Amino acid sequence: KAAYASLDEAIFQFNQTGTPDFTKAPTVIVMVGLPARGKTYMSKKLTRYLNWIGLPTKVFNVGEYRREAINYSSYDFFKPDNEYAVKIRQQCALAALRDVKSYLTDEGGQVAVFDATNTTRERRDLILKFGSENNFKIFFIESVCDDPNVIASNIIEVKVSCPDYRDCNKTEAMLDFKRRIECYKVSYQPLDPDHHDRDLSFIKIIDVGRRFLVNRIQDHVQSKIVYYLMNIHVQPRTIYLCRHGESLDNQEGRLGGDAGLSLQGRKFSAALADFLEEQQLKDLKVWTSQLCRSIQTAEHLGVPYEQWKALNEIDAGVCEEMTYEEVKEKFPEEFALRDEDKYYYRYPAGESYQDLVQRVEPVIMELERQGDVLVICHQAVMRCLLAYFLDKSADEMPYLKCPLHTVLKLTPVAYGCKVESISLNVEAVNTHRDRPEVEVKRGPGTLIRRNSVTPLTSPETNIKKPRIHDLDEAPLQELPPSVTALALCSPSHLSLTGQVGLPHMINTYQDSAIYDYDSNWFLKLQLY
Repeated sequence: KAAYASLDEAIFQFNQTGTPDFTKAPTVIVMVGLPARGKTYMSKKLTRYLNWIGLPTKVFNVGEYRREAINYSSYDFFKPDNEYAVKIRQQCALAALRDVKSYLTDEGGQVAVFDATNTTRERRDLILKFGSENNFKIFFIESVCDDPNVIASNIIEVKVSCPDYRDCNKTEAMLDFKRRIECYKVSYQPLDPDHHDRDLSFIKIIDVGRRFLVNRIQDHVQSKIVYYLMNIHVQPRTIYLCRHGESLDNQEGRLGGDAGLSLQGRKFSAALADFLEEQQLKDLKVWTSQLCRSIQTAEHLGVPYEQWKALNEIDAGVCEEMTYEEVKEKFPEEFALRDEDKYYYRYPAGESYQDLVQRVEPVIMELERQGDVLVICHQAVMRCLLAYFLDKSADEMPYLKCPLHTVLKLTPVAYGCKVESISLNVEAVNTHRDRPEVEVKRGPGTLIRRNSVTPLTSPETNIKKPRIHDLDEAPLQELPPSVTALALCSPSHLSLTGQVGLPHMINTYQDSAIYDYDSNWFLKLQLY
């Protein structure tokens, strides 16, 4: 039985960045398919999503390694009988794999995307051997597409403007790239789910999502990858993000709450209706939160709207409906903690930005499935959504500017998202708070990630309540030896029979354990 040195190892097994480790073995995602099948598009989009949910992910594009090694001349470089070129391409692939290993073993990465054609079994066997030697899980994503219109569109939109064709006109570039595809077709060996590759983990995406074939998913990470890939599409669309109109609480600088719109807020909702009419959108969907100010903003539009609880503003817990000045006065330590790391900090009895990302993930999934959508939400929620589409880090997310009475028009493009900020010229208060100049203190077991309902400074007694950093130093009630489905130890339930450290508790009771820092109880579940 495992012995643990601290709470961090015993329950969460945090990695060096302070984020939960979802898997024991890192994952290498291996793209497979002919050129112009959307592999790089999927690689970058998937990487953006995984980073957004807290899985450190990086793309390793073998084409970039090749461009650094040699200048491109023509499609002859990709002929299978060009031994010199084959050797260079092999060396570039090995160099990329070395960097993958470094990223996953030394730099805190959890997922690496190996973006190349990988069209032969020989190349894929090399990658499988690489994964086995380094204890990496290998997951293949194969994109199969025979629709000439989709292929031609991909070549025109992306490939003819890539660095390989910087000095060519579009006609010459398109002709050369089509010949490059023919070179790959000669040696292409698709994944075989029935025989040769039946034991591999992969998803085969056919005709840009018309059909999917999923084989032998190994873990939670691969399940999330599959779920995400089955929700995205490449059809043209526009996403409009805006906050509700100015509320009465906004005017007073209060956090959260459920106040209605101010006079200026009602003016904005009328201006928003005029703006949407100018856009001439036929099948626009409108989503709101379940809070009064968001719903009131949508009611002026004169169109059906859908309410999402997931779009509600971040829960400020005990700080709800307080101003920042009041928070600083009543809970100075909480105020300072949030300034230290706004993304991971959780309000007592409330939420953190990290919690919010998990809450709005279903919204992202549904946005990826939709056409034109207007989302009327709140400042923190809008920051989370914007961070996903603009590929912003967790550190940047809580400080993205999302002013009142401004619409952000997001248009997905080949490898990213184009954003246009449109002010509707209705005056409103400024609710943005700039990043404070403080040193960020982030690490495993950080106090900021506690589950707590009690502020560090209690307004009732004005006495600081110490936190327990290590359970070995904490008094714990020992669970009774009898077999029960649910055992709950607390001062109000059981008398203190002894004091033990967490390692002993984990070794003795091997099922599932939860420890609460503040009320000092240990919840133990036994599974049958």
